[in-house]
Amino acid sequence: MISIEQNKVWFVTGSQHLYGPETLKQVATHSEEISKSLNAHGKIPVQIEYKGVVTTPEEIKKICLESNNADDCVGLIFWMHTFSPAKMWIGGLKVLNKPFLHLHTQFNAEIPWSTIDMDFMNLNQSAHGDREFGFICSRLGIQRKVVVGHWQDERVVEQINVWTRVASAHQDAQSGKVARIGDNMRQVAVTEGDKVEAQIKFGYEVHGYGVGDVVAHIESATDDQVKALIQEYEETYIMQDVLKLGGAQRQSLEDAAKIEIGLRSFFKEGGFTAFTDTFENLHGIKQLPGIAAQRLMADGFGFAGEGDWKTAALTRTMKVMAAGMGGGNSFMEDYTYHFTPEKDLVLGSHMLEICPSISAEKVKCEVHPLGIGGKEDPVRLVFNAAGGKALNASVVDMGGRMRMIVNNVEGIEPTQDLPHLPTARVLWDAKPNLEIAAQAWILAGGAHHTVYSQNLGNEYLEDYADMVDLEIVTIDENTNIRDFKSTLQHNNVYRQVK
Repeated sequence: MISIEQNKVWFVTGSQHLYGPETLKQVATHSEEISKSLNAHGKIPVQIEYKGVVTTPEEIKKICLESNNADDCVGLIFWMHTFSPAKMWIGGLKVLNKPFLHLHTQFNAEIPWSTIDMDFMNLNQSAHGDREFGFICSRLGIQRKVVVGHWQDERVVEQINVWTRVASAHQDAQSGKVARIGDNMRQVAVTEGDKVEAQIKFGYEVHGYGVGDVVAHIESATDDQVKALIQEYEETYIMQDVLKLGGAQRQSLEDAAKIEIGLRSFFKEGGFTAFTDTFENLHGIKQLPGIAAQRLMADGFGFAGEGDWKTAALTRTMKVMAAGMGGGNSFMEDYTYHFTPEKDLVLGSHMLEICPSISAEKVKCEVHPLGIGGKEDPVRLVFNAAGGKALNASVVDMGGRMRMIVNNVEGIEPTQDLPHLPTARVLWDAKPNLEIAAQAWILAGGAHHTVYSQNLGNEYLEDYADMVDLEIVTIDENTNIRDFKSTLQHNNVYRQVK
């Protein structure tokens, strides 16, 4: 499972020597109290580490370089308690390669009307100190998140929480490795892309491997390993009769267990965090990995089918953002529509591989024919996903740049049984409605593969897009096609000029 509790965000305060040593002592005291308060807040999952007050160009550059080389530092929070002349920050910001959040706050919440004097004003100058810092960041063209408000305000803390989760996902991607087992599904366009550009922009590596590389690990699975894993299946899921001990297709369950054991061994050896496969390239594997892919996703691995490495990596990234949160994130596909006069809905699913983290019920373990791929019947987990607010996100290669498309949706638990549908599934109401959402999605070039998230809101993905300088377009309750087309046109011009 994914844990981000060990990650650190450095809290750095800017000031200068103009105001004397006593003022700087107060600046340090206030800064440490704020960082301790944030660090103690139950909502923020990472460690906020106070790193002191910087007052010279040399100190600023030194702390920035140190953060670059600190593997456990996923980003920094900068705050200007007093006026900190921004030319001092140029050298440090130019060498900084970690993301940062600009916290525009002040130590006191309210103006002390009866006692305020110039000493107080000189000490509490965030109102214009942060504007000076903001100018130089914009002048340098640096993307960052700006959070405004008092540091004890729950709204402020929540925005910091979101950003620290996104920074953790960004850091995870810097060492991320996607194993592309086999190649892309033949003749499919949207799942292809520039892997070099992706590594430059997102950080993760994508490497191709022959199916035989995995088969060797599958064949090394021991009887004891298979027995233990099947016992875990039986204790966790509702088992179909034919898969139970003595059942007609028990061997399929044993084969599925060997595949999971082999994949886990292969990923551990290679240090992979995400993977793809394709039903067209399974030589040496008895069945398409179904339950294996689903359980690996539930444990935090990214996955996507048919060689779609961009969605596999995005699945991993969104799972890291959501570490420890309720709900889930899953590889998804818009599969079929429900057109009615009352409401148009989408049924999302895939052949096999939907993550059980989004399930609303006890999960069933079943085996059914696949109909494509020419292999034996694969074992899979079957369930209905939970309802509630959600979103679908997709990353596509537009040729020369990447684009993220996001659609806000409302998950709906099916009102009728689906006794003959042998897959996990989720029903959703696309916002603002299916007509506009689908038009906008298609105009933006959104893929048929997505990541479906029950626990991440738009702010997470917007922060991520800022962090990696990624174009993002959102389809939500306020979307209309005329404005959406205009946004795409403006983005095209902006990205070409940039």
